[in-house]
Amino acid sequence: MEDLSFIVGVIGNVISVLVFLSPVGTFWRIVKNGSTEDFESLPYVCTLLSSSLWTYYGITKPGAYLVATVNGFGILAEAVYVVLYLIYAPRKMRVKTGILVGILNVGFLAAAILVTHLALEGDTRIDAIGFMCAGLNIIMYGSPLAAMKTVVTSKSVEYMPFFLSFFLFLNGGIWAFYALLEHDIFLGVPNGIGFLLGTAQLILYAIFRKARPSNDTISQGLLEQGFQK
Repeated sequence: MEDLSFIVGVIGNVISVLVFLSPVGTFWRIVKNGSTEDFESLPYVCTLLSSSLWTYYGITKPGAYLVATVNGFGILAEAVYVVLYLIYAPRKMRVKTGILVGILNVGFLAAAILVTHLALEGDTRIDAIGFMCAGLNIIMYGSPLAAMKTVVTSKSVEYMPFFLSFFLFLNGGIWAFYALLEHDIFLGVPNGIGFLLGTAQLILYAIFRKARPSNDTISQGLLEQGFQK
């Protein structure tokens, strides 16, 4: 069983690295154009916080080194994205992003580590970190839900890339399976939800991939998502 868990965990690491690298195209566009345009920094700031907390969880929980390694890579990737955003964003967005980084990635993270490390110990500490990690991941699933709403209202999958949905499905499924093998509810619940959302997105993709949206519904979709065509 341990060998199977290790193999599944390694596969999960590979898939998660691909997920962490998925915004490379977006940031290549930002660097090339010298502007962040209408892209938001919040997803990258939140993912940086999530990766940091999961790394702390993986370091704290015995035998969870595979969780720590992949999220350690996530910290590096997301930190690069945030720095690039700060370099190329307009002054107003740069200030907003800097405040978010200060509150979430410095203040909240430091407080979470200090409180759990100094006030808690043993399984209680692991459970507290796990609750924070799972809770943040579940909150972050608001983004896939918004994408699904846009697909239904615009009758177009243009704003829900297939590979992003596919990797949400694959990543959630493999880590939910790993959590089942390791009896880890904190990994299992958010990744199980991710697997279900990924499945739902793939079903929507199959339904609407050949649909031709009207200009009005596309415009509405763009406004709801805050994307720039």
